Amino acid sequence: MATLSDDTLRKILVQIQQTAVQSQRALNVSRQQIAAKERERRILQLTIEEITSLQGDVNLYKGVGKMFMMVPRPTMEKELKTEEKELADDLNNLAKKAKYLEKQFNDAQGQLRDIFQNAPKQ
Repeated sequence: MATLSDDTLRKILVQIQQTAVQSQRALNVSRQQIAAKERERRILQLTIEEITSLQGDVNLYKGVGKMFMMVPRPTMEKELKTEEKELADDLNNLAKKAKYLEKQFNDAQGQLRDIFQNAPKQ
């Protein structure tokens, strides 16, 4: 096995450390985004439950800027369910991204561990 110079080893080590740090930061951001999207989705689910529990002749209003517009019940339910589906898709994509970032971070950590365990003792 060919030995690498100290400078080359140092560069490799720094690169692996940077990968680990970047993966960890991106993973934390993804987890925060997942938590925010889950809150939004739960609020939408509660809103949908409340709307479906109302009687059919109740007027529904939607906030538009600084005013409220009356919206027919079927339209409101459709919009909310569409928005909930979009949030579910976003959550699915974020979960996949978080899983990838977690794997990338764990791989970098494993590489660092291997380097330090196999390094010659001085």
